Amino acid sequence: MAKPVRGLRFQPAGGSRAAQIPVGKKQRLKIERLANDGRGIAFLEGRTWFVAGALAGEEVEARVLGAHGKVVEARTERVFTASDLRRPAPCPHAGRCGGCSVQHLPHDEQLALKQRMLAEQLSRVAGVEPQEWAAPLSGPEFGYRRRARVAVRWDAKAKKLEVGFRAAGSQDIVPIDECPVLVQPLQPIMSRLPAMLQRLSKPQALGHVELFSGSAIAVLLRHMAPLSAADLEILQAFCAFHEAQLWLHGEDEPQPVDPDQALGYRLEPWNLQLAYRPGDFVQVNAGVNEAMVAQALEWLAPQADERVLDLFCGLGNFALPLAQSVREVVAVEGVATMVERAAQNAASNNLHNTRFFQADLSQPLGDAEWAREGFSAVLLDPPRDGAFEVVRKLASLGAKRLVYVSCNPATLARDTVELVRQGYRLKRAGILDMFPQTAHVEAMALFEAS
Repeated sequence: MAKPVRGLRFQPAGGSRAAQIPVGKKQRLKIERLANDGRGIAFLEGRTWFVAGALAGEEVEARVLGAHGKVVEARTERVFTASDLRRPAPCPHAGRCGGCSVQHLPHDEQLALKQRMLAEQLSRVAGVEPQEWAAPLSGPEFGYRRRARVAVRWDAKAKKLEVGFRAAGSQDIVPIDECPVLVQPLQPIMSRLPAMLQRLSKPQALGHVELFSGSAIAVLLRHMAPLSAADLEILQAFCAFHEAQLWLHGEDEPQPVDPDQALGYRLEPWNLQLAYRPGDFVQVNAGVNEAMVAQALEWLAPQADERVLDLFCGLGNFALPLAQSVREVVAVEGVATMVERAAQNAASNNLHNTRFFQADLSQPLGDAEWAREGFSAVLLDPPRDGAFEVVRKLASLGAKRLVYVSCNPATLARDTVELVRQGYRLKRAGILDMFPQTAHVEAMALFEAS
């Protein structure tokens, strides 16, 4: 019998596994180009590095945030050789707060980056280019955000309340005393909010805070335990000082402390007032939202005798302006409470040619009663997952024109493949700069039946 061979160890196929790069390690890198999310891309020793805060052509020192196989995620710590495009970050919290990832890039370059991202997705995934590129829809690059969620967490070990925004690449909270992208009415509230919350008797029971500026200013506090009378007095005094409504979110739905107060936002060009409650979806950039609605109506070119379908209608942001121009609008939304509020918004604006329905729009439309008569035109504004199941049936509705508002170029491109297969052609497309200082891309596309 042969003697057993001792000391052997099994090895994975293909040889030994490369050592993983530890979190926190610093590495000097040459940035080759920008990724679609605005991060710099570098290549070193067979690995691809994605570096936040870096620009093409720069030499930087990057700190590792995480590594997975041959992909390393990192953030810029020092810039040795700066790009000619680099500008000083306008916000003092840049590099720590996770909110505004490309503010070191001038605004016109941000728009160019977003345009490239949209064009690349349409070309690579769908193999198409629009017959016409629309100019970007944009507004002020700062002071645009009318809604913000502020993170609040009790640090039991340090015995302190953390108030601010989430850090880049982690769940840490960055203390924030100013935020340049917030609309001006929310700035003083943001700066005084941490000190007020620290006065409350049960900081460990506090959740997030939501700020909103529309037809009124509102402050919503999420709390996991009942508030004492003293705490409620502190909150009411704070909101009274800032002329803001106080909303509380305990076990049930958010409620205003004063039930007689109204909250909402206006669509001024159409003389419309839409009711809103904290937690509802609303476009955070009021100026670009109005420009987006106006462009959607211009592209869709609704006629007075037409029946138009609005999918993912929300509070009626598109449906109500559309209703002023057509015979009938059928609006569909997945969230039942939003359907109710959209119908109430139509009634309060004296629009009686609208019908609202609840349906799961992640599933095929099937034989829905509201779809049987067909439509001349369709507008849809889906979430990031897109609307693949919905678009598979659009040609059967008879629509000759379709405006697709997207918050994710990847799913827009995927759905474009299906629309082209059904006989639609991509007539026009362009970006919507809803979130300046970020790499987030929103887009609008016009499809016409061949």
